[in-house]
Amino acid sequence: MRDLANRALNIANGLGASYVDVRVMERTTEGIEVKNGRVEGVASATSAGFNVRVIVNGAWGFASSARMDDAEAERVARQAVQIAKASALVAGDPVKLSPLTAQRGFYHTPMQRDPFSVPLDQKVRLLLDADSAMRSVRGVALTSSEMEYSREHKIFVSSEGSEIEQELFDTGAAITASAVDTSSSEIQTRSYPNSFGRQAGTIGYEFIEEMDLVNHGARIGEEAVKLLTAKQCPSGLKTIILDGPQVALQVHESCGHPIELDRVLGMEAGFVGKSFLTTDKFNSNYRYGSDLVNLTADATIPGALGTFGWDDEGVPAQRTPIVTNGIFGGYLMSRDTAPLLGLTSNGCVRADGWNRLPMIRMTNVSLEPGTWSLDDLIADTDDGIFMSINKSWSIDDRRLNFQFGVEMAYEIKHGKFGEMLKNATYTGITPQFWGSCDAICKRDEWTVWGTPNCGKGEPMQVMRTGHGAAPARFRNVQVGVGNW
Repeated sequence: MRDLANRALNIANGLGASYVDVRVMERTTEGIEVKNGRVEGVASATSAGFNVRVIVNGAWGFASSARMDDAEAERVARQAVQIAKASALVAGDPVKLSPLTAQRGFYHTPMQRDPFSVPLDQKVRLLLDADSAMRSVRGVALTSSEMEYSREHKIFVSSEGSEIEQELFDTGAAITASAVDTSSSEIQTRSYPNSFGRQAGTIGYEFIEEMDLVNHGARIGEEAVKLLTAKQCPSGLKTIILDGPQVALQVHESCGHPIELDRVLGMEAGFVGKSFLTTDKFNSNYRYGSDLVNLTADATIPGALGTFGWDDEGVPAQRTPIVTNGIFGGYLMSRDTAPLLGLTSNGCVRADGWNRLPMIRMTNVSLEPGTWSLDDLIADTDDGIFMSINKSWSIDDRRLNFQFGVEMAYEIKHGKFGEMLKNATYTGITPQFWGSCDAICKRDEWTVWGTPNCGKGEPMQVMRTGHGAAPARFRNVQVGVGNW
């Protein structure tokens, strides 16, 4: 892999490229799925290849291949240079890269147990046992349990002297139980630890063991059944408390995507649109949220899904303030977008495969913890609604107007949980919503939730991101919109 990378690099340099980087990558993914007491599938796939990215005459060129030999390294390098030369004929301002000293090193995901080394029958048995626990609850009609784990080995070299090797692992799992009312065709679902995919991190198999899936199976089954007869969520302005997983998704959709600088600049609008956080709001004391709201992008958090050693431009992983005491102050940037604001890249560029052009992606964009315990936060709320784990979401193409639905909710009356509520939804406008945040739970309640399926670009790339979050309270929020 290293010889191939250096050969392609030298050829592109010799053809007149002012900048060259080469990524060689192999990714192996395995997944197991159990449904309704049966093993639905066990899948394993490996994808390997390399790409060459160049700047010639101030324009980018990119080419890739799955065939890894000397002749192909030369062909792909030539093709990347030819594409850059063609692009330069119609390009606007020449590409300028933020400075970067030569990077050298090796990064390996810290872990206790390699998930690939755990016997397959042991992993299948865990999912079957969790599935059995959910099906033990009378009224549960549909069950699903899954896990997925991957290993990514990649080498990065550049004409600036960088030579980096990384071996990254990510591991995750989840269970889901659904109950059905046949008389009305109503379906209610509960998930653990999170919905829409799985809870995942850059960590070993110990992460799945710590989830204790089996012992949570009966609980979520019982909750799914109870939701069928639960009271409908009321409509109106309410104080709401979101649990950690829901805060994490709120951060992902209304905080993470709009700070991607390529979206802000209009260079990328595919799949989820542009951004309301235009550059006139940067360094202008723009009020993004209340004084309690502090957001960071941090690719160095141990075990978080958006953690790595260097990004796919060779920029070291780092921590960046995004919102400080409610004031907006930072973007996710690349080496070619940061100079447009007079800044340097903060290491937020990744590609989901060897045949994809790297782009700005979220790392671990997190809401920093506050000072409350969840028990005290509930006790301090006289009239509100507690909302748990996402069920649906909708947000406009500038990441400004949103609506979210959750799997389960509870009334809060006089500082205590009241009746269970179903089909709970809430809506808002991003700055006003975060401006209404008046309490965030402390570090003991804070978890980095993994989003293993963040989509962006055309053709779409699926990336793994993380979001640290704790339960948080928001005042005067419109709830109960829509009727499911």
